[in-house]
Amino acid sequence: MSLNINSVLIHGGVDGDKVTGAVNIPVYQTSTYKQDGIGENRGWEYSRTGNPTRDALEKLIADLEQGRYGLAFASGLAAINTVLSLFKSGDKLVVSDNIYGGTFRILDNVFKNFGITYTIVDTSNLEKLEEAIDDDVKAVYVESPANPLLTITDIKAVADIAHKHGKLLIVDNTFLTPYLQRPLTLGADIVIHSGTKYLGGHSDTISGLAVVNDKDIADRLYYLQNAIGGVLAPWDSFLIIRGIKTLGVRMDRHVSNAERIARWLVDSGYVSKVYYPGLESDPGYEVQKKQADGAGAMISFVLDEKYDYKKFVKNLKLITLAESLGGVESLVCHPASMTHAAIPADIRKEVGIVDELIRLSVGIEDVNDLIADLTQAIENAR
Repeated sequence: MSLNINSVLIHGGVDGDKVTGAVNIPVYQTSTYKQDGIGENRGWEYSRTGNPTRDALEKLIADLEQGRYGLAFASGLAAINTVLSLFKSGDKLVVSDNIYGGTFRILDNVFKNFGITYTIVDTSNLEKLEEAIDDDVKAVYVESPANPLLTITDIKAVADIAHKHGKLLIVDNTFLTPYLQRPLTLGADIVIHSGTKYLGGHSDTISGLAVVNDKDIADRLYYLQNAIGGVLAPWDSFLIIRGIKTLGVRMDRHVSNAERIARWLVDSGYVSKVYYPGLESDPGYEVQKKQADGAGAMISFVLDEKYDYKKFVKNLKLITLAESLGGVESLVCHPASMTHAAIPADIRKEVGIVDELIRLSVGIEDVNDLIADLTQAIENAR
């Protein structure tokens, strides 16, 4: 029976416990498993290698992304670290020019030490992207929408270019989730998530996920997952499964709130620029409409120069200044000093991550209350 995504969110992966009839997957809080004899086990040996609760989540995220193989990790960066470990010294990646600061940090300060390098490119510019691909490049790494400027990359077009040159395409799908966008169906080879964000949805656990279709890539990733060991614990796996069950209803509210706030910001007179791919004026609007089922709930905006951004964040009463995103509560962050502080100032300035830039993760509170809080915070920041 073929299910629509709202049903897959609840019944995908492993649907309940076949032994007891429990409607929820149990938390298998064990490190090891009894073996019936030397070389004889019941499918499980050691929980770093495999755990039934984690396995249920891995099957669920694979179903949601319409992929074949899922993997769950202790954090989004643990997932990224494992995927990047596919490459060897001398390999190079082409990377979107505004990506999560933690991704840049691990590339620049960790993998560069092992001889794996990168080239930063505006991946929304297909001509520039293709020019950047040389023999050393082994993969293109894209966020769409990108963090924090919400730049949209045409995933199918980039997949076609990457595959024409024999390269992999890796897509971070954290901002949209498989509820709104499924990069594997557009040609991506590997999809990555910070499950901490919308998938968990309640700001109560850290996790990372990856999904692939190709068995060879999957086998290499499973080997690396076990060898590196940054796996997701059983309880956290349970929490992400629980969060995913309400992803659809949460995302619908997130997106409707974000669309309303983005249009309010444009007309408010308080900001000099709004980044949101759901606005018809956004450069990525048409591509976003083509490849996704919505624009998501992340908005970035540049406060007008007559307002002090430091006073603005201090004045907020309902919306919280904090790292992270994607929870039911609305959060703001200051990318230049928080999420993207690891990126050198000259690169930040070049791509548009200026000091006045604010990133807003729109929650599911009453939208009128959110607009009222933004209004008073900006008005009192003159």
